[in-house]
Amino acid sequence: MNGKRVLITGGNTGMGLASAKALAKKGAHVIITSRNNERGINAVREINSYSGKNSAEMMICDLASLESIRSFCRNFTSRWHSLDVLINNAGVVQTTRAETADGFEKTIGVNHIGPFLLTNLLLDTLKAAPQGRIIMVSSGAHKWGRINFEDPHFKANYSVWKAYGQSKLANILFALSLNQRLAGSSVTVNSLHPGAVSTSLGVNRDTGFGRGIHAALRPFFQTSEEGASTAVYLASAAEIASISGKYFENMQPIVPSNNALDRGLAEDLWKWSEKEIANAQ
Repeated sequence: MNGKRVLITGGNTGMGLASAKALAKKGAHVIITSRNNERGINAVREINSYSGKNSAEMMICDLASLESIRSFCRNFTSRWHSLDVLINNAGVVQTTRAETADGFEKTIGVNHIGPFLLTNLLLDTLKAAPQGRIIMVSSGAHKWGRINFEDPHFKANYSVWKAYGQSKLANILFALSLNQRLAGSSVTVNSLHPGAVSTSLGVNRDTGFGRGIHAALRPFFQTSEEGASTAVYLASAAEIASISGKYFENMQPIVPSNNALDRGLAEDLWKWSEKEIANAQ
């Protein structure tokens, strides 16, 4: 990984931070995104301390805002011509329904629509790398997910489980369609299930809601470092340089749900995502 440039969304906490530390230790130049300047700066200090190098930096990006994503991508591409690895790690679990700045239900907005736009805006930088890699952090929750085209933003009958499952299925379907579009290029795209991981996902940072439940369940989950292992593997392993369009768990390709393999559904989702972004402008 010496000298390779790695971008990790939501790299200031949890699995994103663990991935950043591991890849920086391997010699990568790591850029993390954060919605909060102070948390991002603190994470960079932690990454650099862990790696023993000044190998990390932070850029502001809020995946709940298309304007923020576009601004971030303009800043990124003005600084760097190429990107070796993009890890779409940032995600949310919304116990109650909320909306993004653009009016999307927040779970699908942050977990899918935001990464969809960001990845497409950065594709040229990934193609400019000797061997670009795109990694989508999905979840086993995709198995109960359904793409609810009739009410994708759950304006009626919101359910945290349905919303999260939909967004995680969308991650794999996005990777499936993107893999088709990248055929013949040097860029690979894979998705993964990190396992049941003890992170702050689902904890409201402003109110603290969910923190007690999270603390009680922590002993039953993997650490962030354990959960990050597959993302780190996909970002750095030489033996998978030509592997694309797969879904991984525990550093091994596995078969996802039937819905996650539906190319027609994947194309419908791609077209829907483009329309949602266009209509929000």
